[in-house]
Formats: sequence, C-alpha cells, structure tokens
Amino acid sequence: MNTYLFMISHPAHFHLFRNTIGTLKDHGHKVVVVIRPKDVLEQLCVNSGMEYLKIKERSRTTGKVGLALSLIQKTGSVMKIVRQTKPDFLIGCDGAIAYAGKLTGIPSFDCDEDDAEATPLFAKLFYPFFTGVITPTICSCGKWENKKIGHHSYHELAYLHPNSFTPDRKFLEKYGISQDNPFYLIRFAQLTAHHDTGVHGIEKDTALRLVSMLEATGGEVYITSERPLEPELEKYRMHINPLDIHHIMAFADLFIGDSQTMAAEAGVLGTPFVRLNDFSGRLAYLNEIEDKYQLGFSHKAKDIEGFFRSVQTWLNESDRKKVCMERRDRMLSDKIDLTKFLVWFIEDYPNSRKVMMENPDYQYNFR
Repeated sequence: MNTYLFMISHPAHFHLFRNTIGTLKDHGHKVVVVIRPKDVLEQLCVNSGMEYLKIKERSRTTGKVGLALSLIQKTGSVMKIVRQTKPDFLIGCDGAIAYAGKLTGIPSFDCDEDDAEATPLFAKLFYPFFTGVITPTICSCGKWENKKIGHHSYHELAYLHPNSFTPDRKFLEKYGISQDNPFYLIRFAQLTAHHDTGVHGIEKDTALRLVSMLEATGGEVYITSERPLEPELEKYRMHINPLDIHHIMAFADLFIGDSQTMAAEAGVLGTPFVRLNDFSGRLAYLNEIEDKYQLGFSHKAKDIEGFFRSVQTWLNESDRKKVCMERRDRMLSDKIDLTKFLVWFIEDYPNSRKVMMENPDYQYNFR
C-alpha cells in the first residue's frame, strides 16, 4: 500500500478531496492531510472527523515581497511534513506541493479549475514545477498544456454527483426553514486571495436592494457570509454547520452570490443561480455551466442592472427548479464522477497518466 499526501488550503478543496481520501483509506492506503486554515476549513475537518496536520496560517501580507516570504514559509512547512511522512504522491490545489515535489522527486499534481489566464501568477509560479495539472478539459493551462490531464467533469462533481450526494429535507427542519414557501440563499465571499485583487462582488446597497426584491415575493431570505455583515443584513445570517450547506442549497429556489465555487455547486445541484463578481466570463468551466447548460447567469460587479434583470428572470420562471433539474440531468449525462476518476488516477499512477495521454476517453469508465 502507498502513502498519499493531500494539501488542502480552502474549504472547497476539503469537499473536492474528502470522498477520494475516504476511498483511498478504505483501500488500505495511508493518507496524510495537510491544511492551511482558511474560513471554515478547519471546522469542516473537525466536524467530519478528518485527521489532519496544520501548517501556520499565512499572515495577511500584501505585495510581491510579502507573498514571496509567505510562500517560502509555507513551502518550508510542507517540506518538513513531506520528509517526515515520506509520501509516494502529492496532490492538492496549493503551489507549495509543486516545489516540495520538485525538491524531493515525488510526483506532484495540481487539481485546478481555474484557467491559467484567470490566475496567471499561480500558473507562472507553480505550473512549471508540477508533474501534471488535473483539470476540466474545457479549462486552459496556457503554455503548459503538455502538463494537462483533462477530465470531463467539475470539481463540484467530486462531492455533489448523485453517486455520492443525496439532498435530505431533514436539514430544512433542522434550521427551521419552511417547506411551504420559497426560500433564497445568498452568499458573500471574502474576495481576499491574491487572484482576487481588483475583484468586486455584491456590495451593501446591492445586497439591501436584493433582499427587498426577494422578500417582495413572499419568500424567506438566508445569508451565509465569509465577511462581516452590515447591521441591516445581520438578521438574515444563517448560522449553519458548513457540512450541511449543500442540503440547504439543493432545496433553495434560487442561489445568489459572489462566490464562483458556490455558484457552480448550485448549478450542479440543479438550483438556479445568479453570480455577481468580476470573474464573470473569465472561467471556462463556469461559462460552460452558464452558457451550455443554462443553469445560471453571471455579471461583472458594475453590471448591477443586468444582475437584477437576471434575478427577475428566474423569479418570473414559475417552474425554475423543474427547468434546472432537467438541464442538470443533461449536464450529468456528459460528465464523469470525479471521485472515481481521481481514485483510479492516484492508485494506478504512473500507468494512469500514460492511459490518459493515449486514450482520454478511458475516463468514461468512471460515470
């Protein structure tokens, strides 16, 4: 049996890898999970019973010098764990494992869902040092396409595919959500990562107008937020175990937010969404969810009126959930179960990489 090291730096990556980690453990492998706390990431690990090693949370430094110092510190911490645990394979969404792999000769793979053009600094600093980049086929790796392991899936289908997730209405009861009236879920992201520089989302005046618009339909409004809420919005805050959020999202009549991950999650669950932030149009996988499968709309932060028109479009669609579930079924018929694919790729490496390079359609064995 082998030892695999997973580097998790964001709550979304916990969800991405949790089923793969569990399956590998069930198969008798040793799995080392390393986290760098962000938002509710550590809470997710604790609540789920996932064992982990923690490296120091990055100081909130800015500028190139601050980022460089932070990266050196983080890579040093990861290297120490790698030397102690001696893994056979490194995987994650964090550049520190690219350097650790290069320095130790251990294969390292990035699981990415952002196009290289959307996160150019990450691509430039780390792609040259990763052994490979596992990413949706539709996503671009820029000039590092030779490192791409393309799959017909989304990160969100590693944990929200019907093979591994069934929404349960008992969670509506748990949080006191009426099943007699529509309810709307709003998400405010922090937008403080290095690639979020200059990126704006839903601001106070827009949020207040949105809440008023939604309440006018007779529905309930619930907000989850990474950032502090203004007093006028605090009463809508939903205090929730982060492990439960996808059950709530699955039954929501509409999801609205400035988080691309949660917009994609809503889409693959068949919940219509509207997204407002400056990444609109810049991420190929979300463009596909929005344009090809028509599961949601997105707008740049300055397009406030377009944003509200899209919200109204969904509100005017009385069968919006039925419509989106039918579109979701079409999307699922095109996609694979990403967890099944990742387990195979990791366990069968390096043969799996050779297979994917020679016969990419082999992945359709992992429906």
